[in-house]
Amino acid sequence: MRPKLIIVGAAGRMGMRILSLAAEAGQFDIIGAVESQGHADIGKDTGLNIKLDSIYPAGADVAIDFSQPAAADETIDYCLKAGVALVLGTTGLSDKQREKIKTASAKIPVIYGTNMGVGMNVLFEMVGKVASMLGDEYDTEIIEQHHRFKKDAPSGSALTLAENICKATGKKFPDCLVHGRSGKEALRGKGTIGIHAVRAGDITGIHSVIFSTLGETITLNHTAHSRDTFALGALRAARWLVGKKPGLYSMADVLHIK
Repeated sequence: MRPKLIIVGAAGRMGMRILSLAAEAGQFDIIGAVESQGHADIGKDTGLNIKLDSIYPAGADVAIDFSQPAAADETIDYCLKAGVALVLGTTGLSDKQREKIKTASAKIPVIYGTNMGVGMNVLFEMVGKVASMLGDEYDTEIIEQHHRFKKDAPSGSALTLAENICKATGKKFPDCLVHGRSGKEALRGKGTIGIHAVRAGDITGIHSVIFSTLGETITLNHTAHSRDTFALGALRAARWLVGKKPGLYSMADVLHIK
Protein backbone atom coordinates (compact mmCIF):
# COMPACT_ATOMS: atom_id res chain seq x y z
CA MET A 1 0.00 0.00 0.00
CA ARG A 2 1.31 3.43 -0.92
CA PRO A 3 1.91 5.94 1.91
CA LYS A 4 -0.68 8.71 2.22
CA LEU A 5 0.96 12.11 1.73
CA ILE A 6 0.03 15.69 2.66
CA ILE A 7 1.93 18.62 1.14
CA VAL A 8 1.93 21.87 3.12
CA GLY A 9 2.61 25.11 1.25
CA ALA A 10 1.22 23.41 -1.84
CA ALA A 11 0.60 26.66 -3.76
CA GLY A 12 4.18 27.85 -3.34
CA ARG A 13 7.00 27.36 -5.83
CA MET A 14 8.40 24.37 -3.98
CA GLY A 15 5.03 22.97 -3.01
CA MET A 16 3.82 22.87 -6.59
CA ARG A 17 6.92 20.99 -7.74
CA ILE A 18 6.61 18.48 -4.91
CA LEU A 19 2.96 17.92 -5.82
CA SER A 20 3.77 17.42 -9.49
CA LEU A 21 6.75 15.13 -8.96
CA ALA A 22 4.93 13.10 -6.31
CA ALA A 23 2.10 12.53 -8.78
CA GLU A 24 4.55 11.57 -11.54
CA ALA A 25 6.42 9.12 -9.31
CA GLY A 26 3.23 7.29 -8.32
CA GLN A 27 4.73 6.20 -5.00
CA PHE A 28 2.29 8.08 -2.76
CA ASP A 29 -1.43 8.62 -2.44
CA ILE A 30 -1.66 12.41 -2.24
CA ILE A 31 -4.57 13.09 0.11
CA GLY A 32 -4.02 16.76 0.95
CA ALA A 33 -2.66 20.01 -0.46
CA VAL A 34 -2.61 22.53 2.38
CA GLU A 35 -2.21 26.30 2.33
CA SER A 36 -2.69 29.03 4.91
CA GLN A 37 -6.13 30.36 5.71
CA GLY A 38 -7.04 33.28 3.50
CA HIS A 39 -4.76 32.23 0.66
CA ALA A 40 -6.19 33.39 -2.66
CA ASP A 41 -6.09 29.89 -4.17
CA ILE A 42 -7.98 28.06 -1.41
CA GLY A 43 -10.66 25.90 -3.04
CA LYS A 44 -8.93 25.79 -6.42
CA ASP A 45 -7.90 22.50 -7.99
CA THR A 46 -4.18 21.77 -8.08
CA GLY A 47 -4.56 20.02 -11.42
CA LEU A 48 -4.42 16.62 -9.73
CA ASN A 49 -8.07 16.46 -8.68
CA ILE A 50 -7.04 17.73 -5.25
CA LYS A 51 -8.27 21.10 -4.04
CA LEU A 52 -6.16 23.45 -1.97
CA ASP A 53 -7.46 23.58 1.58
CA SER A 54 -6.48 25.21 4.85
CA ILE A 55 -7.53 22.11 6.81
CA TYR A 56 -5.17 19.19 7.34
CA PRO A 57 -6.98 16.00 6.25
CA ALA A 58 -7.15 12.89 8.40
CA GLY A 59 -5.45 9.62 7.59
CA ALA A 60 -2.00 10.78 6.44
CA ASP A 61 1.17 8.76 6.94
CA VAL A 62 3.60 11.59 6.20
CA ALA A 63 3.55 15.35 5.63
CA ILE A 64 6.06 17.43 3.67
CA ASP A 65 6.21 21.11 4.64
CA PHE A 66 8.14 23.66 2.55
CA SER A 67 6.00 26.65 3.50
CA GLN A 68 6.86 29.63 5.69
CA PRO A 69 8.15 29.76 9.28
CA ALA A 70 4.78 31.12 10.44
CA ALA A 71 3.09 27.90 9.29
CA ALA A 72 5.57 25.45 10.80
CA ASP A 73 4.02 25.42 14.28
CA GLU A 74 0.61 24.43 12.94
CA THR A 75 2.13 21.63 10.88
CA ILE A 76 4.12 20.29 13.83
CA ASP A 77 1.02 20.42 16.07
CA TYR A 78 -1.04 18.56 13.47
CA CYS A 79 1.58 15.84 12.99
CA LEU A 80 1.92 15.36 16.76
CA LYS A 81 -1.82 15.09 17.29
CA ALA A 82 -2.38 12.74 14.35
CA GLY A 83 0.82 10.69 14.69
CA VAL A 84 2.05 11.69 11.23
CA ALA A 85 5.69 11.55 10.16
CA LEU A 86 7.06 14.96 9.17
CA VAL A 87 9.57 16.12 6.56
CA LEU A 88 10.22 19.80 7.25
CA GLY A 89 12.30 21.83 4.81
CA THR A 90 11.25 25.34 5.81
CA THR A 91 14.21 27.64 6.54
CA GLY A 92 14.35 30.72 8.74
CA LEU A 93 12.90 28.97 11.81
CA SER A 94 13.38 30.51 15.24
CA ASP A 95 15.33 28.85 18.05
CA LYS A 96 12.00 28.21 19.78
CA GLN A 97 10.68 26.40 16.71
CA ARG A 98 13.83 24.32 16.42
CA GLU A 99 13.36 23.29 20.03
CA LYS A 100 9.74 22.42 19.28
CA ILE A 101 10.93 20.13 16.48
CA LYS A 102 13.24 18.32 18.90
CA THR A 103 10.42 17.90 21.40
CA ALA A 104 8.07 16.59 18.71
CA SER A 105 10.64 14.04 17.56
CA ALA A 106 10.26 12.21 20.87
CA LYS A 107 6.78 11.17 19.70
CA ILE A 108 6.93 11.12 15.88
CA PRO A 109 9.65 10.59 13.27
CA VAL A 110 10.89 13.92 11.91
CA ILE A 111 13.37 14.91 9.24
CA TYR A 112 14.37 18.55 9.43
CA GLY A 113 16.87 19.87 6.93
CA THR A 114 17.85 23.23 5.53
CA ASN A 115 18.41 21.60 2.15
CA MET A 116 16.96 18.33 0.87
CA GLY A 117 19.20 18.08 -2.20
CA VAL A 118 21.29 14.91 -2.32
CA GLY A 119 24.44 16.65 -3.57
CA MET A 120 24.10 19.45 -1.04
CA ASN A 121 23.94 16.98 1.82
CA VAL A 122 27.12 15.37 0.57
CA LEU A 123 28.69 18.85 0.71
CA PHE A 124 27.39 19.29 4.27
CA GLU A 125 29.36 16.18 5.24
CA MET A 126 32.49 17.17 3.31
CA VAL A 127 33.11 20.71 4.55
CA GLY A 128 33.90 19.82 8.14
CA LYS A 129 36.35 17.11 7.10
CA VAL A 130 38.10 19.44 4.66
CA ALA A 131 38.30 22.26 7.22
CA SER A 132 39.78 19.99 9.88
CA MET A 133 42.39 18.62 7.44
CA LEU A 134 43.47 22.09 6.28
CA GLY A 135 43.75 23.69 9.70
CA ASP A 136 43.67 27.28 10.96
CA GLU A 137 46.05 28.67 8.35
CA TYR A 138 43.26 28.49 5.78
CA ASP A 139 40.70 31.30 5.77
CA THR A 140 37.09 30.21 5.27
CA GLU A 141 34.47 32.13 3.31
CA ILE A 142 30.95 31.00 2.37
CA ILE A 143 29.06 32.63 -0.49
CA GLU A 144 25.44 31.74 -1.16
CA GLN A 145 23.37 32.93 -4.12
CA HIS A 146 19.59 32.79 -4.46
CA HIS A 147 16.71 34.36 -6.36
CA ARG A 148 15.44 37.85 -5.59
CA PHE A 149 12.33 36.52 -3.81
CA LYS A 150 14.12 34.62 -1.02
CA LYS A 151 13.26 36.22 2.32
CA ASP A 152 15.82 34.89 4.80
CA ALA A 153 19.54 35.61 4.62
CA PRO A 154 21.94 34.00 4.89
CA SER A 155 20.36 30.82 3.62
CA GLY A 156 19.74 27.95 5.98
CA SER A 157 22.13 25.86 3.90
CA ALA A 158 24.92 28.41 4.29
CA LEU A 159 24.41 28.37 8.05
CA THR A 160 24.49 24.57 8.08
CA LEU A 161 27.78 24.64 6.17
CA ALA A 162 29.21 27.10 8.70
CA GLU A 163 27.91 25.10 11.66
CA ASN A 164 29.46 21.88 10.35
CA ILE A 165 32.80 23.62 9.85
CA CYS A 166 32.63 24.96 13.40
CA LYS A 167 31.85 21.52 14.85
CA ALA A 168 34.84 20.04 13.07
CA THR A 169 37.30 22.80 14.00
CA GLY A 170 36.21 23.82 17.49
CA LYS A 171 35.02 27.28 16.47
CA LYS A 172 32.07 28.76 18.33
CA PHE A 173 28.93 28.96 16.19
CA PRO A 174 27.49 31.48 15.40
CA ASP A 175 29.86 33.85 17.20
CA CYS A 176 32.68 33.40 14.68
CA LEU A 177 30.54 34.37 11.67
CA VAL A 178 31.15 37.69 9.89
CA HIS A 179 28.21 38.65 7.69
CA GLY A 180 29.69 40.68 4.85
CA ARG A 181 32.24 43.42 5.34
CA SER A 182 32.29 47.18 4.94
CA GLY A 183 34.25 50.18 6.09
CA LYS A 184 37.86 51.26 6.03
CA GLU A 185 38.90 48.89 8.83
CA ALA A 186 37.40 45.60 7.65
CA LEU A 187 40.39 43.28 7.82
CA ARG A 188 39.67 39.59 8.21
CA GLY A 189 39.75 38.44 11.83
CA LYS A 190 41.67 35.24 12.60
CA GLY A 191 39.43 32.26 13.15
CA THR A 192 36.36 33.90 11.62
CA ILE A 193 34.13 32.55 8.87
CA GLY A 194 32.93 35.08 6.32
CA ILE A 195 29.40 34.53 5.09
CA HIS A 196 27.85 36.44 2.20
CA ALA A 197 24.37 36.43 0.65
CA VAL A 198 23.61 37.29 -2.99
CA ARG A 199 20.00 37.88 -4.10
CA ALA A 200 19.52 38.25 -7.85
CA GLY A 201 17.18 37.23 -10.64
CA ASP A 202 15.95 33.64 -10.57
CA ILE A 203 19.07 31.88 -9.23
CA THR A 204 17.85 28.57 -7.77
CA GLY A 205 20.74 28.10 -5.38
CA ILE A 206 24.53 28.24 -5.49
CA HIS A 207 26.72 27.61 -2.43
CA SER A 208 30.49 28.02 -2.50
CA VAL A 209 32.89 27.34 0.38
CA ILE A 210 36.33 28.87 -0.07
CA PHE A 211 39.36 27.66 1.90
CA SER A 212 42.31 29.89 1.10
CA THR A 213 45.83 30.46 2.42
CA LEU A 214 48.95 32.18 1.12
CA GLY A 215 49.73 30.27 -2.06
CA GLU A 216 46.58 28.29 -2.80
CA THR A 217 42.78 28.15 -2.67
CA ILE A 218 40.37 25.25 -2.52
CA THR A 219 36.73 25.87 -3.46
CA LEU A 220 33.86 23.46 -2.86
CA ASN A 221 30.75 24.35 -4.85
CA HIS A 222 27.20 23.11 -5.25
CA THR A 223 24.81 24.43 -7.88
CA ALA A 224 21.12 23.51 -7.95
CA HIS A 225 19.88 23.55 -11.55
CA SER A 226 16.21 23.63 -10.54
CA ARG A 227 13.91 23.24 -7.55
CA ASP A 228 13.34 19.66 -8.61
CA THR A 229 16.53 18.61 -6.83
CA PHE A 230 15.02 19.75 -3.50
CA ALA A 231 11.59 18.32 -4.28
CA LEU A 232 12.96 14.91 -5.27
CA GLY A 233 15.10 14.84 -2.14
CA ALA A 234 12.07 15.63 0.02
CA LEU A 235 10.07 12.83 -1.58
CA ARG A 236 12.96 10.43 -1.08
CA ALA A 237 13.09 11.49 2.57
CA ALA A 238 9.34 11.01 2.99
CA ARG A 239 9.47 7.47 1.57
CA TRP A 240 12.34 6.61 3.91
CA LEU A 241 10.70 8.14 6.99
CA VAL A 242 7.37 6.30 6.84
CA GLY A 243 7.33 3.56 9.46
CA LYS A 244 10.44 4.76 11.30
CA LYS A 245 10.53 5.02 15.08
CA PRO A 246 10.13 8.50 16.65
CA GLY A 247 13.32 10.49 16.41
CA LEU A 248 15.00 13.47 14.80
CA TYR A 249 16.57 12.32 11.55
CA SER A 250 18.43 14.09 8.76
CA MET A 251 19.09 13.66 5.05
CA ALA A 252 22.42 12.13 6.07
CA ASP A 253 20.42 9.28 7.60
CA VAL A 254 18.34 8.93 4.45
CA LEU A 255 21.47 8.81 2.27
CA HIS A 256 23.49 6.61 4.69
CA ILE A 257 26.37 9.09 4.74
CA LYS A 258 26.62 9.61 8.50
